Amino acid sequence: MNILFDQEQLLKLLTNLYVFTGMAANILDPQGRDINLYEGHPPFCKAINALPEGHQRCVECDAWKIRSYSAAKGFQFYRCHAGICEAVMPLYDKNHPLAYLVFGCFLDSSPMEEQWAYSRARLGWYPGGPEALRDAFFQFRQYSPEELRAYSELLEALASYIQLKGMILTTEQTDLQRLEHYLDQHYMEKLSLESISAELHIGRTKLCRLAKELSGGETLSHLIARRRIDAAKTLLLQNGLPIAAVAEAVGINDYNYFSRVFRSLTGQTPREFRKKRRHSA
Repeated sequence: MNILFDQEQLLKLLTNLYVFTGMAANILDPQGRDINLYEGHPPFCKAINALPEGHQRCVECDAWKIRSYSAAKGFQFYRCHAGICEAVMPLYDKNHPLAYLVFGCFLDSSPMEEQWAYSRARLGWYPGGPEALRDAFFQFRQYSPEELRAYSELLEALASYIQLKGMILTTEQTDLQRLEHYLDQHYMEKLSLESISAELHIGRTKLCRLAKELSGGETLSHLIARRRIDAAKTLLLQNGLPIAAVAEAVGINDYNYFSRVFRSLTGQTPREFRKKRRHSA
């Protein structure tokens, strides 16, 4: 399934919503990736996103909230990696999410100092320490349960309008797109030519040809390895996560093998990559 977004109409709609309510909403694709509609982050979020590690944490958090959605319907509320309140709701095409409607960033009605303590405990990685973000944190607006309920019901009606007006549509995916999407979703699992062929109902010979087309001449095994190392780069920027745990998270249980593959594709060991990127940040 290929997703088409009418970005002009969606941007106009969400901008009008922000002017009217003062709360920002956004659209994420089925994998939790920003489709680049909204750029008006509050000062706290701007400061975090300005850093490579902070931006990667936000990207990972967006993907996590999509994977973690478990509500029967409507919005699911949560706190992001930095402790700020947000909410997410899928927009469906029959039984399949076409996209996700999200809104934030805000604080709930509990005491501000308690919410700051929760965020501060998650900001140890920030250069200069969490206190550098304190003033920006206290600029967030607080919302009561009644206000949040009213806003979420308004957005649920808006979701129906988005679908009615065809602002998000689907087209059939090509086999090449299906392979790319499958690897994005399953790179952390045990994969083989046979298993992928069976899952996608694509012959092995054609699958090898598609892998070369997708990667610029590489084998399927090399394509999978590159996808895993790309994911590992993101995880390595998260403080406190052991390199062995990063390897397992991307589907490689052998630490030494992971290090060899990482170095062959990047020219650096995982440890060197982490140290260099943190130093740059």
